[in-house]
Amino acid sequence: MKLRSLLFVPGDRPERFKKAINSSTDAVILDLEDSVTSDKKGCARDAVSNCLSEPRAKPIFIRINPLKSKFIDNDLLAILDHQPDGIILPKCEGASNVLDLVKMMSSQTVPILPIATETPVSIFEIGSLRHVSEHLCGITWGAEDLPAAIGASASRDPDGSYTSPYEFVRNLSLFAAHAANVLAIDTVFPDIKNQTGLMKYATRGYQDGFKGMMAIHPSQTDIINKAYTPSEIEIAYARKVIDAFSNNKCSGAIQLDGQMLDAPHLKQAQHCLSLL
Repeated sequence: MKLRSLLFVPGDRPERFKKAINSSTDAVILDLEDSVTSDKKGCARDAVSNCLSEPRAKPIFIRINPLKSKFIDNDLLAILDHQPDGIILPKCEGASNVLDLVKMMSSQTVPILPIATETPVSIFEIGSLRHVSEHLCGITWGAEDLPAAIGASASRDPDGSYTSPYEFVRNLSLFAAHAANVLAIDTVFPDIKNQTGLMKYATRGYQDGFKGMMAIHPSQTDIINKAYTPSEIEIAYARKVIDAFSNNKCSGAIQLDGQMLDAPHLKQAQHCLSLL
């Protein structure tokens, strides 16, 4: 499943569902959690259930409410029979929470994408997710709930970059995903009018090793998709590297354009082409 971009839509705004599905996003996330107030949870479940019951043009994920919330049972009851393509698990505190959700789903087998950094406990448990990788389709992170949980006044500096605690958390989520051999999905870029900043952030995510990114507005998905798709220059160079190694099969290290290349460079080139 290609997940360069995953677009959030509030579950209580069904009039936005079709626009999101028809956008350039690779997947849609219908949200039952933070974007839906408590008094509208029921209406949101009905709207999401109706959407899931229709033929799908692209994958639809559902962000449920946290496992400890009073809403979780009704969330699962509303969506599981319609087999969503994935479940976003907020406030995930490691492997035990994933197994709790698997147990709650009973015989259903829906891939889980945990938001793995939203509580202090989750930071210490994120590495355990590699032990339940068979239930996961990725790992993502968030930079909003954690500051609130610890009483921090901000997670970003004035220039928009993350402060050191949250940059650290971002890095943990990246390596946790790769340790579990699942997709590393970067968090949202909240400034929907700052397309230059979004492109810079998404490009950095791609360079760092993330495989996709969540979005909060349809105007962001084209930019995210472009950032997470290899450029023509990258593709041409990757093919050149692979050809060079193919022509020197007895050599562990080769020279190309004045640079020494070895096995990691070949692996990077192969990975680049695998994204096409």
